[in-house]
Amino acid sequence: MSFEHLDSPELKRFQRKVTLLSAAGTFLDGFDLTVIAVAMPLILNQWDIGPGLQGLITSSAVIGSLIGALWLGNLTDKFGRKAMYVVDLLAFVVFAALTAFAQAPWQLILFRFLLGIGIGADYPISATLVSEFSSTKSRGKHSTSLGAMWFVGAVTAYLVGILLVPVGPSAWRYMLMVGAVFALIVFFFRVTLPESPRWLASRGREKEAEEIMLKITGQKVAIPLASASKTKFSHVFSKTLFKRTFFVCGFWFCYAVAYYGISMYTPTILKPFTDGSQMMVYMGSGTVSLLGLLGAIVGTNLVERIGRRPLIITSFTGLSIALIILALNPTPTLSFLVILFSLAVLFANMGGGILNFVYPTELFPTSIRASASGLATGVSRIGSIMGILVFPNLVAAWGNSKALWFFAVISLIGLIISALLAPETKGKRLEDLNNESTSNFDHSPNGENHGKMA
Repeated sequence: MSFEHLDSPELKRFQRKVTLLSAAGTFLDGFDLTVIAVAMPLILNQWDIGPGLQGLITSSAVIGSLIGALWLGNLTDKFGRKAMYVVDLLAFVVFAALTAFAQAPWQLILFRFLLGIGIGADYPISATLVSEFSSTKSRGKHSTSLGAMWFVGAVTAYLVGILLVPVGPSAWRYMLMVGAVFALIVFFFRVTLPESPRWLASRGREKEAEEIMLKITGQKVAIPLASASKTKFSHVFSKTLFKRTFFVCGFWFCYAVAYYGISMYTPTILKPFTDGSQMMVYMGSGTVSLLGLLGAIVGTNLVERIGRRPLIITSFTGLSIALIILALNPTPTLSFLVILFSLAVLFANMGGGILNFVYPTELFPTSIRASASGLATGVSRIGSIMGILVFPNLVAAWGNSKALWFFAVISLIGLIISALLAPETKGKRLEDLNNESTSNFDHSPNGENHGKMA
């Protein structure tokens, strides 16, 4: 097959460039979604904001990302990877800058919502482009590195917060502006990347695909004519693909509920245990994010060694145990909370937090890959919104300890979904995965699957 040339060792440098620029986008996702949690204590000191408005400010970007993932993910399959890959960065630049100049809570909510549209779009766009340019043997590692960079962005948000706290009451504005500066730098580098030849071939533009393959591989290859039958987005709900759709949406939803419910309120949860020290709040929260990053790095290094399926099952198992222990302790100390929260996000990010960039792009055909990934991202955003909005209400009604049982149950559901449905896709070409029947997922160690897609 013509795309086997992408497995050539000579392309490693180019593939690293694609991955780095895509990972820069997920870095911005992690930074922009986390920095609001860092900035929130300062915003509350400056503006008189009740719990409801606080929840809207915190969740507005996540709500926007739901729309961005569903809408722009679909447009990515229609108009191309590169076009949307560059355009969505403009949203990062413009709206991150506007949030820094917001003069009222409603303005901050609006600009964060619009920023979220770009954030949501970047998930399916970047993950799809990386998977379509990566070699078969390194696709998992390249894709999971996007997830790892999300947590680098989250940790950076806390570091920026620590550095800017001495600025004073307006420090939160500078925190938000940093995201716009980062995005502007990434934008100029992204315009240099070519369109995905796999997408071009799926649209019947074989000659253009051949030209790009020649440019990046240095070899002239023949791209076969695309099949006359096109897979439609509605097919993700067909009997053939429904198991894959349910799996990627289900595990990502469960991960998002648990992770965002905890991470977005880590500073708020820790604050009563720090004797009023804002620096201690940031240091404790930053430690949790740092362990989350460590989990993502561990997962990235294991994904091609032990495979996707063992990784995601281990991830949800560890997350569930950590949350249950947290929920069982009604009188925790600061050290206990930091350690257990750290373990929870470490396990969460080791599997669910990085394989959400792998499975959605491996399990669906090229013609609907970004759309399916966008759907999964959109469903995960619903989980994120639920985690963000439900948690403070549960805390108010039940207290921290009992509220954590909600997330423990959600994590256990994610474990069940993964144990029953997670396939092994390690070492398989995208074209071969596209042709497999989802009704015959093989859970054997070698991951062989003899089914064919109808």
